Amino acid sequence: MSPGTGPSALLERWRTDIAALAPSADAARCAAEGEALARGWSEPHRRYHTLDHLAEMFAVLAELESVGALAPAEARVARIAGWYHDLVYDPRAEPGDNERGSAGIATDRLRGLGVAGPAVELIESLILLTLDHQGFPAGPAGGTAARAAFHDADLWILAAPADRFDEYCAQVREEFAHVPDPLYAAARGDILRSLVGRGPIYRTAHGAGAWQDAAEANVARELARLGTG
Repeated sequence: MSPGTGPSALLERWRTDIAALAPSADAARCAAEGEALARGWSEPHRRYHTLDHLAEMFAVLAELESVGALAPAEARVARIAGWYHDLVYDPRAEPGDNERGSAGIATDRLRGLGVAGPAVELIESLILLTLDHQGFPAGPAGGTAARAAFHDADLWILAAPADRFDEYCAQVREEFAHVPDPLYAAARGDILRSLVGRGPIYRTAHGAGAWQDAAEANVARELARLGTG
């Protein structure tokens, strides 16, 4: 992680964000929820879907906020959604189970903390967006910028510097070590081709301009490694 994005800094960000979204919530309860979230992201079977991924997402959201693609209030909601979006992560689960499970936990816990209904609905829609990144599901009115930014933050890794992208690919393979090489190559190749073959990967103007070319080059290299390019 970069300086300022370690677990302590992430938890401080959580406390600040949840206090703004649920000002009447008990501070100790909010702090305990943050600690529980951090433990969830630190499960031993995780390699890519860790606090490092969350920190990278937060860095991208900050970049998008700095260029005006995301308002501060939208960035706050997106960060809270980030905490929950991979909270359930079982590489052996059926497709969609992790995302739906994560969305359900977010909805229940955030309502319990007193987060307003529209914010909870938007957070749920952001998490469900990661089911396939193929489109924007029906969601609450507004939130278009938040959904575009969240989509781009989750997929920024495809445009990471080559060494980080290659590390990410190795980490994902470790998470799916139970899958035989031929099956993994076919499934992973299908996923990557679906992301780059439908038009622009990124939904924000900044993302499309800054990251598209690098993502296409990285994905092409990984498809060649997999033998499915």
